[in-house]
Amino acid sequence: SPFLRKGEVDPPPSGRRGSREARGDAIKPCVYSQHPIPQMDGLALTADIPLVESSERDADAALVRRAVAGEVAAFEQLYRRHAGRVHGAILRLVGRDRARAEELTQDAFVQAWRKLASFRFESAFATWLHRLGVNIALMDLRIRRDEDATDDDVLHAAAGGEIPFCAAERGDLERAVAALPTRARAVLVLHDVEGYKHEEISAELGMAVGSSKAQLHRARGLLRRALADR
Repeated sequence: SPFLRKGEVDPPPSGRRGSREARGDAIKPCVYSQHPIPQMDGLALTADIPLVESSERDADAALVRRAVAGEVAAFEQLYRRHAGRVHGAILRLVGRDRARAEELTQDAFVQAWRKLASFRFESAFATWLHRLGVNIALMDLRIRRDEDATDDDVLHAAAGGEIPFCAAERGDLERAVAALPTRARAVLVLHDVEGYKHEEISAELGMAVGSSKAQLHRARGLLRRALADR
């Protein structure tokens, strides 16, 4: 597969799983009825973690067992089943930088292969893999952090309130989210799309809970202004 580096397909080592379970209660933006925003290959602001059908979960579990036993073809099937969803989540977090998203998606599947033996089948493989991809994107954002600290009160005032944003056109929404400052975009995607709590975002991004809330307010306010000007 294009996201797997040559030489990275040795049987995954044994180990214990350390990632948390992904949440399924993501908050979705409201949408004007005359301008519906359908799911769009991981780019719309709707959660990419669907309820996993038992048949899909069982099929994934069987493939995981075969891959852990060293069957590379089984892992390639897992890649084909889930690469689009993982790539879509990462693409949002990195502001639609497609080259960067592809590189991080590749890293996510390399890590998945290495950690596959630690998957304990307590949740859907799709959930485990999705969280792994999000964590890799967040680590990249922490490394590339490029914003100066800003006073939380200033961010809160700039946001214009706490009412969740509404978007009329999906293309405008995508571009507006991608144009947000790095930390504001990350907090918005994690909170409003992935369903993270502010305490979780605080831990993931290394910021205070109050700063997470302020960045969310800031992001929503900037989105309103950007969409209003179109």
